[in-house]
Amino acid sequence: MGCFFSKRRKAAQGGQQQQQQQQQAAGADGEPAAGEEKAPQYSWEQRAKIDPKDYTFSGLKDETVGRLPGKVAGQQFIIQDCENCSIYIFDHSATITVDDCVNCQIFLGPIKGSVFFRDCKDCKCIVACQQFRTRDCRKLEVFLCCATQPIIESSTGMKFGCFQYYYPELALQFKDAGLSIFNNTWSNIHDFTPVSGENNWGLLPENAVVQDYVPLPSSEELKAVRISTDAMRSIIPITRGRRQKSSEESCLAVFFAGDYTTANARKLIDEMTGKGFQLVQTKEVPMKAEDAQRVFRQCASEFIPLLEKGPVVALEFNGDGAVEACQSTVNDVFNGTKVFVSESKASASQDVDNFYNFAEMQMGM
Repeated sequence: MGCFFSKRRKAAQGGQQQQQQQQQAAGADGEPAAGEEKAPQYSWEQRAKIDPKDYTFSGLKDETVGRLPGKVAGQQFIIQDCENCSIYIFDHSATITVDDCVNCQIFLGPIKGSVFFRDCKDCKCIVACQQFRTRDCRKLEVFLCCATQPIIESSTGMKFGCFQYYYPELALQFKDAGLSIFNNTWSNIHDFTPVSGENNWGLLPENAVVQDYVPLPSSEELKAVRISTDAMRSIIPITRGRRQKSSEESCLAVFFAGDYTTANARKLIDEMTGKGFQLVQTKEVPMKAEDAQRVFRQCASEFIPLLEKGPVVALEFNGDGAVEACQSTVNDVFNGTKVFVSESKASASQDVDNFYNFAEMQMGM
């Protein structure tokens, strides 16, 4: 027994000595010795660990809370069981769920996927997202930017207006979330559970003031975000949506992809609205040659070569004299830039219908 134990002991000591020699050969920094292979490191081992608490607001009452730009960075976020709170997510996210919240004011920056409100009541919100859904909600008032058709289900007393907000980081956050500032179907609501003789949703007043619904944050930390709710500075162009048009005359203007497409479209919006015309709707969508033939008709050959550069941006203006004013503005301000503008009042209505019918099919609405 003694001899056997001694052999084991010696073997163990020998193993320890060998291990020490290997460690010395590897060096103090743990790098493998010459000729030895380094242990592989996998991407999931190198990722920073996510703490769900950093992406959750739960069980809060009478508080002002939020996340500054860069603090969410495309992660999922959960808001639940909050009452009388002001909540601000000044960043882009993957998806957001809002459950069982009462009498809260909520700002949600660009959401790449969906936002889902469930069992919420008496909340006022500003939201930008790819998909918007509610279920079992009551009395939500929402300034919305939504790329697809918003959906409500088993919800009542819902009111919607056009998203209206600005802070310096917001434009880049829209890009990071894969959202176009020109794709906003805020007023095209689909009610999954309509009630005969009743309307579960409506539109906020045209003169609704955003800060009356969702005040600017009061906490010192969140005051660092340089916010403006001035309609002229809003990242999202303010559109009439499905409100009744003031005139029978509309005009379609289409910008083609280039270095200044967004800036040019914003410039035309400023020029036309400054002259008293109303922006009804906007859309950014890719087009093919056959689409151009259907939309631009006899002018199609002039614009087809431009379609390969990227999506087009279309704007519908409304008001007596809109066609003539738009043509004049484009000639004066965008001389040398290829822009489609309706040729006459008689053809403009058909131009608008052709383009937006195509766009809705293209986007699967």
